[in-house]
Formats: sequence, C-alpha cells, structure tokens
Amino acid sequence: MNINITDTVKYIGVNDKTLDLFESQYIIPNGVSYNSYIIEDEKTTIMDTVDKRAVKEWVENIQNLLGDKKPEYLVVSHLEPDHSAGIGIITDKYPNMKIILSERAANMLPQFLDKDLSDKLVIVKEGDSIDLGNHKLNFVMAPMVHWPEVMFTYESTEKILFSADGFGKFGALDTDEDWTCEARRYYFNIVGKYGSQVQLVLKKAAGLNIEKICPLHGPILTENLEYYINKYDIWSSYKPEDKGILVAYNSIHGNTKKVVEQLEEMLKENGEEKVVLSDLSRDDMAEVIEDAFRYDRMIIATPTYDAGLFPTTEKFLRHLKHKNYQNRKIGIIENGSWAPMAGKLVKEILSQMKDITVYEPMVTIKTSMNENSIEEMKKLAKAITE
Repeated sequence: MNINITDTVKYIGVNDKTLDLFESQYIIPNGVSYNSYIIEDEKTTIMDTVDKRAVKEWVENIQNLLGDKKPEYLVVSHLEPDHSAGIGIITDKYPNMKIILSERAANMLPQFLDKDLSDKLVIVKEGDSIDLGNHKLNFVMAPMVHWPEVMFTYESTEKILFSADGFGKFGALDTDEDWTCEARRYYFNIVGKYGSQVQLVLKKAAGLNIEKICPLHGPILTENLEYYINKYDIWSSYKPEDKGILVAYNSIHGNTKKVVEQLEEMLKENGEEKVVLSDLSRDDMAEVIEDAFRYDRMIIATPTYDAGLFPTTEKFLRHLKHKNYQNRKIGIIENGSWAPMAGKLVKEILSQMKDITVYEPMVTIKTSMNENSIEEMKKLAKAITE
C-alpha cells in the first residue's frame, strides 16, 4: 500500500483486518494499520517497521518504491513488536543501512533480536538532528508515551511530525469512520496511564511548526491539527471531554438493570441530555473505559457477589485505577439480597484514585426496588444533575 504524503514522503505501511484483538485484549472490528514511511532524499530513510503479520507485504512495498536504491537509515521510534518485527529482515536486505534510535531503545534492542546490530546503531538524544539532503530530522524524546524508549521525529523541511503511537487510532486506513471515537478508545486503553508524560511532549510539540502528523497506527493527519492536539491535551490532563453521565452496571438476574433503566428516566426528567448505560458483563470494556474518561460524571450500579464485588465491576474499577482515572464525580448504587457489601468495596477502590467525589446518598437496593429505594434514587438523580 503506497500513499504519497508529499512528493518525497511516502506511506509504505500495511492494513490488517485479520487481527481480532489488539494487544490480545482490545476488540478491533475494523482492524488496524501498521504504519511505516519512506523519506526519499540523498540519504533515503525508512521510518519504522511493522508487525510480523505484515512484514512480507511491507518489504514488497519498500522494493516497489525504491527499486535498486538503497536506504541510508532506518529510524526506530518504538520497539513494541507491532512496529519492530521487520528490523532483522530489513537489515539483512540492506546490510549497510544504519539504525537511528534513542539510547534506551539501543539498550532494549537485543531483547527483540537474535543478532548483534551494535555496529549499525546511530544513537540520538533530545535536540539532535540528522541531515538527509533536502530533509532534516530532529529528534524529540517521548519516554513513556507509552514505552520508555519512545521518541518522536520532526522533519523540519516539510514540517511533518512522526509521532510514534501518539495520535494513533484503531481501524485500518480504508475504514470510513470518525477519528475521535476510535482514537479516544485507543488513547485511554493504550496510552492513558501516562498523561503527565503526554503533556510534556505536547509542550515540546508546541514549539514546532507542524503541518502533518504521521502516527504508527491510523490515518495521517493533514488538516485542522489544532483539533487533534486539543483532544490530546484534554485526554492527557484527565479533564472531562463532554458533559454527560455514564451508568456502568452489572445485573445478575435483571433487577439491577431495571434499577438503572428507572434511574435513566429520572436523570432525563431532571434535564440530563446525555445518559449512557453500559452493561459491564456484555459491552466492550475498552469502550466503557473510554466513556468513563469522556464524561464528567458516572454512576456505578452493581450487585454484591460472594460477599464481594461482581467480577466485571471489580475488573472495570481496577482498569480505571490502572489508567489513572481522576477528577470525576461518581454516584453508587449497590444491590444485595441479604448482606449488601458492594458499595463499601466500590468506595474503597475509588478512594485510591485522585480527586474523586462520591455523591450522597449511596443507594442500597435489596433485590428489587421499593418505595424507600426509589426515593433514594430520586435524591441521587437530583444530586448528580444539579
């Protein structure tokens, strides 16, 4: 798959619609792209490799584009296997090619290869640059976005930022879908833990004149770059993106589901325009995580199970904690037939997160709603919509 980004910068990546789970956990109904690029110049340069599933097609793309010409450099932005599986093969094909990478990447490289490439390495640091002829590569270290060895590369002639996994999204390039939803789901589940590190890189990028962003997954961004950068600023600072309420629930026999459906009516009667119900046992967990970060408020409704939390409720909360969920307001509804414990346990996990406000009252349901619990639900609905 060859795409002209400019007259001298070409896309040589590969779409993969056969993979069912990204990182063996995230559903990707429209596949994923493994992005790689070539800068044609006096010193022709390949920007990153691809996943082992796509190496054969990727090498064919390079051969079709370059013919007999030999690349001078391979830039390695990120060593995760979906971007580094082609390093050994491409260095065998072009034995005189040098590999540009960060010092941390150089130290980690032997973990991913069974051959010694130390004589080929060009180690760069923050602020270093390399002239290719008409193009000039400038290197921006981006540790923990989302691995420690990551770096961005800014090409100053054509004003292109090669952003590693930053600004990436799920979905193959020939998929016609909105960027924001799948980029948000990608961000919070892949990069979301490292908001402070993303903020540091955004501050560095603010000093660059960027006209195009070339990520390692998803489409090349060429227009309205302020929109994408603003999204990353919101996401990485853990600010709510939209006003709305996520109701994340579990229901064993259907009673808790009836509760949240009744609650949804109450919230809308109180003027709430956006209420999203998510069944934690059935809905895509990555999408629920995405919505938890997207909206400014959340209600967790869950039964007690074996004197503890229902398993997928606990999984959801542990995911949120791991991804640094913070700065939100949350209501709690617990259900229990004889010894409700869920609310207490939810509060314990939430207490480990930063700047979480828990609404009162916490509503307790014993199996099914009655007049008292409905009144408590109304009070919660009023408190969360005021």
